[in-house]
Amino acid sequence: MTSRTSEDIEGIREGTVATNQQRREAAKRKLERQLARRAERAKRRKIVGVGVTVGAVVIVAGLVVYLATRSGDDAAAQPPETSASEKPPVEIPTERAPMPERPKPLADPVSCEFPKDSEPAAKEAKAPSGKDVSSTGTVDATIKTTAGDIPLTLDRALAPCTVQSFVSLAEQGYYSGTSCHRLGTQGLQMLQCGDPNGDGSGGPGYTIPDEAFPELSYGRGVLAMAKKQTPNSGGSQFFMVYGDAAGLPPDYTVFGSISDAGLEVLDKVAKDGIDDSQPSSLGDGTGPPKTPVEFTDVVIGS
Repeated sequence: MTSRTSEDIEGIREGTVATNQQRREAAKRKLERQLARRAERAKRRKIVGVGVTVGAVVIVAGLVVYLATRSGDDAAAQPPETSASEKPPVEIPTERAPMPERPKPLADPVSCEFPKDSEPAAKEAKAPSGKDVSSTGTVDATIKTTAGDIPLTLDRALAPCTVQSFVSLAEQGYYSGTSCHRLGTQGLQMLQCGDPNGDGSGGPGYTIPDEAFPELSYGRGVLAMAKKQTPNSGGSQFFMVYGDAAGLPPDYTVFGSISDAGLEVLDKVAKDGIDDSQPSSLGDGTGPPKTPVEFTDVVIGS
């Protein structure tokens, strides 16, 4: 074997160093080319993205110009937008509800108790006599209001004690000068009246017994008593149902009916809506009617 001198060995070493450096330089040039290609691709993508954005802007602008330059007739043909704050129109059924009947007639006559209320009277009134109260026949009454007359038929067979109290209060002039304070136009469609305080808090200083029964139902044309959340707490307040009474339990004494002429008055008041500037404290969507309904008198008899 041929021996190698120190110069040969040194030459091999130098040759090895030169080869590694060449490789590093080649790798560096390759990396630079890769970075250059990546930069070029990114530049092209940016140019394409700008072009797409500009195109979208041009399309939207064209659509705006198209809509703005449509003819007036086309614009008028489109349905108007409804504001979220606008209330739906009041829809009132036209058919009267059947009047309820007691499954078993009451004794005739009956005795009624009208105990003193824990709350003071909103307006001075005398409790009616509760002895030998008739439970048969009807009584005509007309509520004269600033919105029009509302004729009623009071039914002693349904609620003799309630009719006795209503007639007594009317003859004492208790209702004159009072106003209806609560209108409902959705769900329970009724107008509540009979409080001299005008806010649902007042009564005559005495209470009347509940005369409700499970078969009671409510609907257009029904006249019923309002009360507190406790039994036998009715007084002077009542409500007139001109439309639906969905979900109302049979806890409220029905004591008569409203004439067709009276329903026309109630319909007009209801369609005029609720005075939103004075919402009910009950938070149930009811409130004072926008058209005031003030009682000038309640006349008993034809």
